[in-house]
Amino acid sequence: MKKNSTQGSRDLLLAVDIGNTNITLGLYRESERTAAWRLATVHNRMPDEYGLQILGLLEFSGVSPMDLTGVALASVVPALTRTFRTAIQRYLSQEPFVVDHTVKTSIQIKLDQPKSIGADRIVDAAAVVELYGGPACVVDFGTATTFDIITKEGEYLGGAISPGVGIAADALFHRAAKLSKVDLAFPPEVIGRNTVHAVQSGLMYGYVSLVEGMVARFRAELGEELKVVGTGGLVSLISTQTDVISIEAPWLTLDGLRILWDMNQ
Repeated sequence: MKKNSTQGSRDLLLAVDIGNTNITLGLYRESERTAAWRLATVHNRMPDEYGLQILGLLEFSGVSPMDLTGVALASVVPALTRTFRTAIQRYLSQEPFVVDHTVKTSIQIKLDQPKSIGADRIVDAAAVVELYGGPACVVDFGTATTFDIITKEGEYLGGAISPGVGIAADALFHRAAKLSKVDLAFPPEVIGRNTVHAVQSGLMYGYVSLVEGMVARFRAELGEELKVVGTGGLVSLISTQTDVISIEAPWLTLDGLRILWDMNQ
């Protein structure tokens, strides 16, 4: 174990989750998350650029690369997986632990093609089993809105994937000449009294109804109640308009990376 010069000898993990729209990073001392950041994903950024950005975040938190015990990485962007691996090797002197379907977890993947599952979905499912238990539905509001179903026995059954609200908004604005971009916010009423509010209502309340409807269908198909764990950048906003999300966990994937790191040491 490497020694932290300011915090004693407790393990210090950097967790990195690379998505198509956002990159989230978190620092963990043992099981405690002490810092978390959300950055925009820039697909053509070079390893040196990301390496220097990571160093800046660590310095802001009073951490030296030499303090790190390890780095855990989940990615759904293969090109950036390679970029970050190089950046982490070069600037942090670490070989990252990279999550895929072969790593040790507490879940049983029951998909027809286990290799096809995204690393973020593996991590989210493992985190929910360890932190909250099943049966559960994980709703991740990211580039895509994903639904993952986990049984009480820890079986990952699969789920559903739909375009995220940001993608839906962009498609609408690009395909409808008279519509302009709007903020992703709830309008004052469901019935929009002007074009901006009408678009916001369709996007935001539409996605609330999507979540409520899909969860109802999952529950009917399984024949049992499901706790619903919401995560991703928009979960705090969406959850204000529905009681179907029973647990808000905006940093669930980072917490899952910490859990899987511990399991695989």
